[in-house]
Amino acid sequence: MLPSDPPIPAASYHSLVTDHTQLASSVAAQGGVVMLIGAPDTGKSTLAGEILRQAASQGKVTAYVDADVAQSTVGPPGCVGLKWVRSVEDLRTISEADALRFVGSTNPARLVLQMVLATAALVEQAHASADLVVIDTTGTVSGVVGQTLKYHKVETCHPRLVVGLQRGSELDPIIGMLQRFFSVDVITAEVHPDLVPVSPDVRSEVRVQQFGKALSHPLEAWRIKPTVFAPTLPTGLDLDRLAGMVVGVQDGFGACLGLGVLEYTEGVLRVLTNHGEGMQGLRLGSMRIDPQTYETKPVNLRELMFGLAL
Repeated sequence: MLPSDPPIPAASYHSLVTDHTQLASSVAAQGGVVMLIGAPDTGKSTLAGEILRQAASQGKVTAYVDADVAQSTVGPPGCVGLKWVRSVEDLRTISEADALRFVGSTNPARLVLQMVLATAALVEQAHASADLVVIDTTGTVSGVVGQTLKYHKVETCHPRLVVGLQRGSELDPIIGMLQRFFSVDVITAEVHPDLVPVSPDVRSEVRVQQFGKALSHPLEAWRIKPTVFAPTLPTGLDLDRLAGMVVGVQDGFGACLGLGVLEYTEGVLRVLTNHGEGMQGLRLGSMRIDPQTYETKPVNLRELMFGLAL
């Protein structure tokens, strides 16, 4: 960092920042674990990209942990992804994950525990070797779910700094909570005036395209036993109820190799996936996907497992 570009101070409550380029430069220079929070269309991913670019330009080894399971930048939706950025060139392949943890939903309200644990696992993995770890989070920032999710992510990921992007004072409840319960510095920044909001329809279409890429043909069909799942399937479950369910293909060491979709035909259960090599088990998600359109619908696993109406 140039002498004329001093670090932006974090305050005991929070400081308001308007210069995103200076903010990114300061965050990149100081390193450590940094968490970005904000509602949808506040520019978290854009700011993350600028931090990564500046850190790479400074010669730092940076890890980007993308925990926005609904609008994924790294890896497919429904997963938390890790991308190593050792040079600016690595940003050109930002969507290609170096490590994944399966969550199984694009709605953080449904699987808070899985979200928190997946994020914490990848942050721990990244922190061992990175000069800087940037955590991008979901746009869920209000109500019980938003506050619970951010509380436990800070609790388990131990960021040195939380950067909040907001309009007005919408993050004040979360910021106040974090300052009350954790010794973490917080900086808030106004949403960049040039930011163009993305409509829900466009977000949905992008998500469909990402699922299509993750499950691109030709998929290999692997015959599987009902005993390979987590959670374990109940005895006597009609396996036809599993058709179309999204699964995480697991490697036996806690990592997700990629996504798969279940098929049940002529009494045989199969998983269709591009990640069968090294597969040791399957994590059952909370989504059903149309293999033609790649549109998804949420599924309540308790209802699925115990024969209630879908």
